[in-house]
Amino acid sequence: MDIKKDKSEYVTISIPKQLAEKLTKRIEGTSFNSLSSYVTYVMSEVLSEIDEDTQEAFTKEDEERIKQRLRSLGYLD
Repeated sequence: MDIKKDKSEYVTISIPKQLAEKLTKRIEGTSFNSLSSYVTYVMSEVLSEIDEDTQEAFTKEDEERIKQRLRSLGYLD
């Protein structure tokens, strides 16, 4: 992957022209004023979802242990 830093704290990433054309059509009539702003938004959303997925909730076993402990302490019937 070719990433070039410039003075404005951005980098340049190359994507296939066909993909860029599809994305450009997709943002027509939206509030995105450039392909770069749309790609930045999409990538931020994807990374956010990945981060949420990696934060695992309690397993069923963990939940049962917690419930048992709360019962033994008198907080649950």
